[in-house]
Amino acid sequence: MPIRVHLDRVLNERRMTLSELSERVDITLANLSILKTGKARAVRFSTLEAICAVLDCQPGDLLEWTPGPPDPEE
Repeated sequence: MPIRVHLDRVLNERRMTLSELSERVDITLANLSILKTGKARAVRFSTLEAICAVLDCQPGDLLEWTPGPPDPEE
C-alpha cells in the first residue's frame, strides 16, 4: 500500500499505549487498530485532528505516501 501509517512509532515516542489513545480520543480500540495496521480504507479529518491533538503531532508524522504499485486487494 502506498500510504504507510506510523501510529506505532509516534505512540512509542510519546510513551502512550493504543488503549490510552483510544480513551483520550474517544475512538474504539478496534478502529484505532485498523488504522494502525494500515487496513483502514479512509480516515475522517476530525479523527485525524483528534489523534494529532492528543499526540501533539502533524498528520505527516502519522501518514506517509510512498511511490509504488497499489495494493492488489484494492
